Amino acid sequence: MSYPPSGGYPGYPPTNAPGYPPAVGQPQAYPPSNAPGYPPAQNPAYPPSNPAAYPPSATPGYPPSNTGYPPANTGYPPANTGYPPANTGYPPSNPGYPQQANPAGYPSTGYQPNVPSSATYPSTNPNYPADSNYPSQGYPATGQQYPPSEGAYGPPGSSGITGIPVPQPTGAPPPTGQQLYGTAQAAAPQPVVPQPMQQSYAAPQAAAAPQPMAPQTAPPAQKTNVNPPAAAMAKMSIADKKKGTIVPFQPFNAEADSEVLRKAMKGFGCDEKAVIAILVNRSNSQRQEIKTTYKVLFGKDLVKDLKSELSGNLEKTILALMNPPSLEDAKRLRSAMKGLGTDEDILIEILCTRTNEEIREIREAYKKEFKRDLEKDCVSETSGHFKRLLVSMCQGNRSESTSVDAEKARKDASDLYQAGEKKWGTDESRFNAILSMRSFPQLRATFDEYTKIAQRDILNSIDREMSGDLKRGFKTIVRCARNSAEYFADRLHSAMKGIGSDEDTLIRIIVSRSEIDLSNIKAEYAKVHKKNLYKRIESETSGDFKRVLLKIVKQD
Repeated sequence: MSYPPSGGYPGYPPTNAPGYPPAVGQPQAYPPSNAPGYPPAQNPAYPPSNPAAYPPSATPGYPPSNTGYPPANTGYPPANTGYPPANTGYPPSNPGYPQQANPAGYPSTGYQPNVPSSATYPSTNPNYPADSNYPSQGYPATGQQYPPSEGAYGPPGSSGITGIPVPQPTGAPPPTGQQLYGTAQAAAPQPVVPQPMQQSYAAPQAAAAPQPMAPQTAPPAQKTNVNPPAAAMAKMSIADKKKGTIVPFQPFNAEADSEVLRKAMKGFGCDEKAVIAILVNRSNSQRQEIKTTYKVLFGKDLVKDLKSELSGNLEKTILALMNPPSLEDAKRLRSAMKGLGTDEDILIEILCTRTNEEIREIREAYKKEFKRDLEKDCVSETSGHFKRLLVSMCQGNRSESTSVDAEKARKDASDLYQAGEKKWGTDESRFNAILSMRSFPQLRATFDEYTKIAQRDILNSIDREMSGDLKRGFKTIVRCARNSAEYFADRLHSAMKGIGSDEDTLIRIIVSRSEIDLSNIKAEYAKVHKKNLYKRIESETSGDFKRVLLKIVKQD
């Protein structure tokens, strides 16, 4: 059956009506002339009891109970969108309704209830829409009309009213030229096309949950030197660049080396070249293994055999190589304090340049070898503030932190300035506390801050404020904190300066630094003194002593 039933409400639009909405006062106008508006004030119920209400009571009701409008299978507006839909809807693609522009055939201000208008809708032009600006969605297929003729409402149970566009689900594309108005068709999957935001007259829906956004990573900034000079200087890692000239020999065979040494010292005379070739090219730990293996193989002490077969500076150098580093330093310290007088330069060179671990090993070796306490011997052999400095060094308790506290560096620099340049006299104990406790990176930062405050280098202030052994001790700590290789290069230069050479200093420094930083010392020597260390030793020494030193230093 058609809707509405025959004799009921006329079709849409009625053929005898000039348009929709009809002018006020005409038959079946909406709203009716005898009603004040919608809903009527005297009867706000819907549908109104007045026969002129819409829909008329004679009709089965709108929407019909068996289908309802919108139909159950689509809904109008559908539950998942508004009207017009967010991406398509009707009117198409124009932002909101009423439209700002006047598309073909539409009233310029939209539908206005209770306001007479000369504009008719739809247009009486049978070729509606006539304007070519109407969206290019095609005309109805053969057998269908657009707009619908009289009685074009679909039968009950149909998907909707013929001629009214079926709202598309949110995100669906606009109808194609083959999809006609008034016929519910399944939309073919199409890529989602962004549509302009339109005003929706449906019930507001919950906003879609925001999509998580990928974290935005800023491009890495170009690294620049933003650190102050103190921090930049403190971060210079001298230790990481240290390199010795003697490294473990590979392949190493302690038994074969013992056989060669035994053969070199057996019988009349000694093959010094063979002894030098073996011992100079082995690391200290490998020499200790050779010493043990030699005794096992031949029942003899290697060190005693070497001492009986060698002599002079060659003997001193080879025996220094055979001692563990801590024992060699302990023997040097004991020799410096034994007998009449004290060699303070050796005490400074060893105690003010060694690491915490090396200091602890030296103390243990000293006690084991001589049955004496190193600290007590230092106290008995020295005096004044220099004695306090040596006692501090014997503790081996310098901070080993690699980080720098800039605020502490500024405070320590200020304290040093207040203890020296700023006051009458000098507070040596404050210098001792800072120079003995702070790590070398922290001291480098402190010295840099001191230059800013005092307008002079810390070494210059120590020269001005200190004297004697204490001055040399403090300057040694400062120089080793900055660059220990330069300090030892200067010591070697002094040992070979003038007439003759200080062979003991050459042996002590070259042997003790051979596996630590002798390569760095060579480089600093060439940089500071503009001479090659290898050639300088070659010109200052002779014989087997020269040969063994050059084998240790190695030519570049």
